[in-house]
Amino acid sequence: MNRIQDFSLHTAELNDSTRINQLLLKGLHQYIDDNETRKTHFFMGRYENIYIDEQQIPAIREVLDACIEFSSQILGVSPDTLKAGLWFNVMGPGDKTTLHQHDDDDELLSAVYYVDTPDNSGFLKIGKQAVLSSITPKAGMFVFFPPNMPHEVTENFSSHKRVSLGINIGPAVSQEADQEAP
Repeated sequence: MNRIQDFSLHTAELNDSTRINQLLLKGLHQYIDDNETRKTHFFMGRYENIYIDEQQIPAIREVLDACIEFSSQILGVSPDTLKAGLWFNVMGPGDKTTLHQHDDDDELLSAVYYVDTPDNSGFLKIGKQAVLSSITPKAGMFVFFPPNMPHEVTENFSSHKRVSLGINIGPAVSQEADQEAP
């Protein structure tokens, strides 16, 4: 008998998410069209990853701090051993995200945080053929999963944009730096 890979999925809600999400949306609208804002993964007419610095939107720090705290509980490690990076993902009507993983680097955990989730704006589909989950997004909710877990976002059938944050959590100090230290 073959063993199916462990499927670890965790959710959490951010305290004061309504206030934080309003600040995130305000900052996103302020900086999204700025020529200095880094954007990557151009697909089907949109950039999937929009990077805005926490100095520009201080509420990002609140999301990252909560993410690191939740991640430390999931991974069973001290929060000071973790770091997290994030990007905005804005999905307009008709947009979707294709199947992918986040295991390119030293990621220990991946997450999505939902900022604005209109009805019918798509589902997070995560897992492998034998075990596949479909998650309905909710503003203020985190979903944590292994970085090597395939996932995608179904088409946004609403008439409004859906906004989320993609997040990768890794060691605060890379293992390579630890090996080089005297």
